[in-house]
Amino acid sequence: MNGVQIPHTPIAVDFWNLRRAASARLFFLSHMHSDHTVGLSSTWARPLYCSPITAFLLHRHLQVSKQWIRALEVGESHVLPLDEIGRETMTVTLMDANHCPGSVMFLFEGYFGTILYTGDFRYTPSMLKEPALSVGKQIHTLYLDNTNCNPALHLPSQEEAARQIVELIRKHPQHNVKIGLYSLGKESLLEQLALEFRTWVVLSPRRLELVQLLGLADVFTMEEGAGRIHAVDHMDICRTAMLRWNQAHPTIAILPTSRKIHSSHPNIHVIPYSDHSSYPELCAFVAALRPCQVVPIVSRQPYRDYFQDSLSPRLSVPQVPDSVRQYMSSSSKPSILWLLEKKLKKPRTQGVMFESLEENAGQSQAVSDSKKAENENLSGNPGKQPSHHPLQIRKLLFPDICSKKWEGAVPFSESQKILTAPLGFSVHLRSTDEEFLSPETGEKTGVGPQVVPRGHSDGSAASGTQSARMGRDTPLSHGSKADPLRAPEFRGLALKYLLTPVNVFQAQFSSRGFYQQVEKYHKSLLKSRQESTALFDPTLQL
Repeated sequence: MNGVQIPHTPIAVDFWNLRRAASARLFFLSHMHSDHTVGLSSTWARPLYCSPITAFLLHRHLQVSKQWIRALEVGESHVLPLDEIGRETMTVTLMDANHCPGSVMFLFEGYFGTILYTGDFRYTPSMLKEPALSVGKQIHTLYLDNTNCNPALHLPSQEEAARQIVELIRKHPQHNVKIGLYSLGKESLLEQLALEFRTWVVLSPRRLELVQLLGLADVFTMEEGAGRIHAVDHMDICRTAMLRWNQAHPTIAILPTSRKIHSSHPNIHVIPYSDHSSYPELCAFVAALRPCQVVPIVSRQPYRDYFQDSLSPRLSVPQVPDSVRQYMSSSSKPSILWLLEKKLKKPRTQGVMFESLEENAGQSQAVSDSKKAENENLSGNPGKQPSHHPLQIRKLLFPDICSKKWEGAVPFSESQKILTAPLGFSVHLRSTDEEFLSPETGEKTGVGPQVVPRGHSDGSAASGTQSARMGRDTPLSHGSKADPLRAPEFRGLALKYLLTPVNVFQAQFSSRGFYQQVEKYHKSLLKSRQESTALFDPTLQL
């Protein structure tokens, strides 16, 4: 577990053990990687502060109730109370940590001084230009990501590591490529590879939902075989899987990580692409901030006093105000006597209970009559076999993807999000307009405006034909907006495509939006190369 309760404060970051953090009252989550959420589950019942993207993922994947999630905007300062009467407050500022979607650094300012908690982060010089850090504040305590804090570990920059991956893929032009990743992170790398090689990247439904939330280029799909690059779980890359994949088609696997991993197959390649700061980057970061003390975040990672020459004189331990001390010592749990009384009052059921046969028979008959009436309404003729609605057929074919809201009538409304999926199916995603409580106003806030389906904006009915295209090297338009199919003829058209065999579709269509994005990417790349050539060629400068 990589978290801490900050001493002499009611603040805990990435620390969810309530027994060991008995005096903590304000809980912060830096990002959604599993080693920072140990102990956090759907039973969590205390206010929790994080970025909007992390708030969405926290509710979606760990089922933490939205009533406890406080989404704080990144790049802004927020004032939070440190006691029950509002006498003591602190300011917290969230800054992008360049680690994974939603990851942030926390800058706390209060009676305890100024504390910077980096969480997991990859340092870039632009971080020092953050308004909260650029005014020359004295950092009293720096909680530092020491994952790669080892002078003997040499890591390339992310740009250089990405170039290594590109060159490796170019050496295998006929191979499929498996990229082994964790459940969250490196989405921008996948986007870069898709644009570089003009191919779709095949993702799991969970990661596809994430890249849409992030607003990345429309180069991702769930359809197997649509592109040669596949993002898979890092645990799936092993010798057995490589043998199976290569029996079907020549395949290489890439693990972009700084960890030492033994390659069990000659086609498994480990590239040191890391989302954690390298040792030289950590030194540059600490030297620029000159904190009074550095505290390592990763407890299992060996840590030495590497930054002694970059530290400022240490200050005395802050005195905790009486109101804060009282707040930290007050009980945040229900009374034990009250819990015991509630348990004793709860009625207990003795023995085995049986339902009445007559009542059970009546209920069965009522359910049967209800289903019969529903089938008659759908078919329009009680004497004929009911014809299934296209959306009902989709639900039968895709029970794990389609939402329960597709029962009965077509739920077309302006607020719903429709994703155009393989073979022209319109798959309903749960609305990402997730609402969370704002700590300042108490009103509901969310990440809705960022979730906009990409692709063609004309919404014409003919786009259903384009979304049904197949082919390995030809992109498919999965991100197009779906026009409400209110007319019966459009429903019939959707049903026609739904029931058409896969081998009928041809690979002769193209995605206009996909090619426009690829062309824009390569034009910018060419312009950058021309500018760099002109910079170093004296003849061109004349």
